Amino acid sequence: MKTFLDWSAYDTYGIGDAYSGIPATGGNYAKAVAVCMHSRDCQNTGKGVMCPSYRITGDRAHSTEARVAAFKAALNDGSDAAAFADPRLDEAMDLCVSCKACKKECPSAVDMTLIKTEYLAQRHEIKGVPLRTRLFGGVPEWTGRHRRLLRLAILLRNRVPTMARLAERFLGITARRPIPEPAPAAYAAPPAAPHLAERGDVILFVDTFCHHFEPEVAEAAREVLTFAGYRVRIAKPDPADAEPDRPLCCGRTYLTTGMVEKARSEGKRVLAAFEGEIAAGTPIIGLEPSCLLSLRDELYSLGLGPKIGALGKQLYLFEEFLAREHQNRGLRLKLKALPGAKAVLHGHCHQKAFGVMKATRKVLSFIPGFSYDIVETSCCGMAGSFGLEAEHYDASMQMAEIALLPAMRAAPDDAPLIANGFSCRHQIEHGSGRKARHIALLIRDALDRD
Repeated sequence: MKTFLDWSAYDTYGIGDAYSGIPATGGNYAKAVAVCMHSRDCQNTGKGVMCPSYRITGDRAHSTEARVAAFKAALNDGSDAAAFADPRLDEAMDLCVSCKACKKECPSAVDMTLIKTEYLAQRHEIKGVPLRTRLFGGVPEWTGRHRRLLRLAILLRNRVPTMARLAERFLGITARRPIPEPAPAAYAAPPAAPHLAERGDVILFVDTFCHHFEPEVAEAAREVLTFAGYRVRIAKPDPADAEPDRPLCCGRTYLTTGMVEKARSEGKRVLAAFEGEIAAGTPIIGLEPSCLLSLRDELYSLGLGPKIGALGKQLYLFEEFLAREHQNRGLRLKLKALPGAKAVLHGHCHQKAFGVMKATRKVLSFIPGFSYDIVETSCCGMAGSFGLEAEHYDASMQMAEIALLPAMRAAPDDAPLIANGFSCRHQIEHGSGRKARHIALLIRDALDRD
């Protein structure tokens, strides 16, 4: 069976067809599905993230285990060409938010996020890519090439109710919430210092959402790193890139919408841009959890060669890098206390799935006297474009109402709300009327510059 992603990592599983119940034509993709051992941890409603759709429905059909069963049935009953058009898969995958929790919390490490990407790519091959999918998946290109047009269209849609209703009717984009608006100006960093700084060089990877929607987050991170003694260079495309003026992109929006070839193209741009940095071992720091951790995890599935492994060792989220430097290289940020009540912290699903919350807690401990509560919750429900899709709006809000939005509403008015995910912040503001902030802004505000 032709697959769009590289599933060779599953060669080592050695799961036979008799065990998996999937024909040999399923190849390693079938093995990725077959690792499920039916532990039913995905049908958990206690602590943890998995599985958001099961938590809101209580229906086993919307659990990771049931999705595995649907794939087995479809691959058994249909030909390679038809299996991914099986309506059972559409039903099973409908509420999957690609939270990555099953890879972390399932004892078998079922990677339903990657399985879903392959499924969507296969379905697009059969049925074509829907217009709404092209719009949501293509945000990096829209913002990189047609930023002014995109901003105008979103501003009109958000301010003219008739436009919102038309977008829902013809594109399936819910009229019940605003679409995030690009900032008036994209991020423009000052030139890096001409000489090497005390603690050396770092590369700041400014993702699409920080670059075009919240440039203040990128600038705050640059200020903190500069204050800490690093020379900060902003990641730029290779000079030979076909689009040297379009910012680098992790490819995440393409992966989650099944547009694998687009994601592969972005991955190649990233590798070309960082080839020299890989050789030099320069730390590369990201701000958006889903973007940076996609580079560290899902680039492997795009078949881009052995340099992916070397690159992955140099990729850090902002808080991961600060925590590592504090522990291993004696970094001591001079910070002051912040005003306000006890903060409320929400962890992005991917921060939880990749164990980054420990670093988040460590960095917050650098602020004198700072205290906070962590919201014990599953996915925020926004999940990229999921919460913007008309048919998923209610499910999105149900996920948020499990614990996240009640905790944000209950927080004192002067309590800082912290959420590193762009989608999470959008969901919090929409559902509670309050703004959450990225940790980089909080640390920037706490810098003791005296």
